[in-house]
Amino acid sequence: MKLLVVAHPESAHTAHWVNQIVGQGWKIRLFSSSENGATNPELKKVRVYQSFYGSKYNKNKEIKIIGIPVFSHVLAFGFRFALKLFFPRYQEWYLRRVIREFQPDIIHSIEIQHAGYLVNEIKKNWRSKFPKWIVTNWGSDIYFFQKFPKHLEKIREVLENCDYYSCECNRDVCLAEKYGLQGKVLPVFPNSGGFNLKKLKKIRDKTKPSKRKAIVVKGYHGWAGRALVALNALDRCGSLISGYELIIYSIQPGTGVRAAAKLLAQKYNLKLTLVPLHTPREEILKCHAKARISIGLSVTDAISTMVLEAMVMGSLPIQSNTSCADEWIENGQTGIIVPPENSKIIEKAIRKALANDKFVDRASRANWQTALKRIDSKLIKKRIID
Repeated sequence: MKLLVVAHPESAHTAHWVNQIVGQGWKIRLFSSSENGATNPELKKVRVYQSFYGSKYNKNKEIKIIGIPVFSHVLAFGFRFALKLFFPRYQEWYLRRVIREFQPDIIHSIEIQHAGYLVNEIKKNWRSKFPKWIVTNWGSDIYFFQKFPKHLEKIREVLENCDYYSCECNRDVCLAEKYGLQGKVLPVFPNSGGFNLKKLKKIRDKTKPSKRKAIVVKGYHGWAGRALVALNALDRCGSLISGYELIIYSIQPGTGVRAAAKLLAQKYNLKLTLVPLHTPREEILKCHAKARISIGLSVTDAISTMVLEAMVMGSLPIQSNTSCADEWIENGQTGIIVPPENSKIIEKAIRKALANDKFVDRASRANWQTALKRIDSKLIKKRIID
């Protein structure tokens, strides 16, 4: 079977999904929908279509990049900028050519606003039989972008034209059907793939959650993420957090999160660990294994990978109510669901989790059982292949 994946090749989620299906005897190609010249270092055994890319920053020997290598990523950016300026529909032309030459049996677009829209434009003007098309709703693709009329029109087109629809929330199945989905709905499970629970159990079981002295915060802050609100809520907890290690990952440059974290650490004598951007998933999981609580806030999301990582590694997830975390944890029992921009309510959640040992230990045991039933990598891999 030939499978063409249209997605963001720089994304860890894309890498995890693709890596689960390599070794099946399928011919798999990955077409860049983001067109930024980057590939995730965790990608394995796949060919990736780019236009211009910086060869110096793409040294993953397990993949083959099909494109034009340029030594400097800055120069590659300049070439891509010029290409878009003088040939704005270049991506459509390139993808159309790849489909004709590769002749895939299935096209799988992972994410709607870039990959889905792109494939839809190709399919609308395709004059012969088009390959079967799977659309994956990635996070906020419908939940957030339904608010914008121009996007909603394109979303409706994608849903009307695809053959299969995949997502990680039952919430998003209802939304897709509301906006005209004609294709078959595939089983609902996390887009980022499963976890090797047998391997991870040895790490998570080293220290009971109630004995851990670390707090993990997802460091996104911008159009969706609200890491600064999480730090404000921690500040409101005062001396209760003194002596803890504060671990923050996925910090985007220029957001103020790094500076705010340093001030908070100085104020309450916290050991501060700022995890570098693009740190491998395995290292992020080790952070959650050290944590008593893990906090992830955003104004829009799907399941949130942080929730799953915290559940697997025994940390209590505190997650915003704009996700579908309620499909995985029971609020107040196995995690806490909060408004993403209300630091007072988030403070109360943090206080409860830091003060109640039985609560965090009981939640950890329950979440592990949920993980065994729903997100073991062997189970997810089988469902993807089937």
